[in-house]
Amino acid sequence: MPRSRDKTRLRILQAAYGLFRRRGFARVSVDEIAAAANVTKRTLYSHFESKDALLAQAFEAQHDLTFSAFQTIGLELSGAPKDIVEIFFRELDVWSAKPRWAGSGFTRLVVELADLPGHPARKIAKRHKAILEDQLSRALAEVGTTRSKELARELWLLAEGAMVLILIHGDRSYASAAAEAARKLVLAHT
Repeated sequence: MPRSRDKTRLRILQAAYGLFRRRGFARVSVDEIAAAANVTKRTLYSHFESKDALLAQAFEAQHDLTFSAFQTIGLELSGAPKDIVEIFFRELDVWSAKPRWAGSGFTRLVVELADLPGHPARKIAKRHKAILEDQLSRALAEVGTTRSKELARELWLLAEGAMVLILIHGDRSYASAAAEAARKLVLAHT
């Protein structure tokens, strides 16, 4: 693929993901994505066969970026299990403090696609969340946590719940409440 075609494709993916994340899949038209990427609708369709395929590819590209960012956080997940929990939930608190924070794009869009279980974007989101949960589980196992898979799942559930409630209520204290619940879980597991 020529370099300019790669750049155009990337521009379309970035524009699409940004619009989908902010406004949702159903409320964004292909015309809006093309305009945001500064391409024609015809050019967009030369790269992606449908809006659904574009969403799936945007999720795939975003997974790679998010996973790289989480890898960096993952390197910091060390120390005692309580330290890992502190770091994990501190990152959630810092992330949710960003201007115009909209939570996890994967979570937001999958909720919107709840009635489409076979949608390729849902499969990508499922794999994405499983990989991140597994990384947390491995960090916990490396420091000798018993039942690290179960604890990682419980911590992930608290983090996802906190993100959703922060969005619903506009109240970042849900990150602190989730962190406190996580501390209690860690005590029960250690």
